[in-house]
Amino acid sequence: MASRIQSPSPHSLELPPEFEDLTGPISGDLRVVASILAERATERLMISNRQARELRQSLWNRLVDAVNAEISPHSAGRR
Repeated sequence: MASRIQSPSPHSLELPPEFEDLTGPISGDLRVVASILAERATERLMISNRQARELRQSLWNRLVDAVNAEISPHSAGRR
């Protein structure tokens, strides 16, 4: 039986309370960016559907991590 590589679970956007009303719009925008880039890679680089899913997941996680890392120092609790 072939082993199946598990892709990491999607990271969640964790904005400080001062920015929590932006969680929905930012999540939507990040999802669109990750989807468009994965779609373009599928079309132009002819990657498989599995590779496109993995790319979309990786992009999502890295984008969310970047936003979380950059905005968390700007929380009132950290000032």
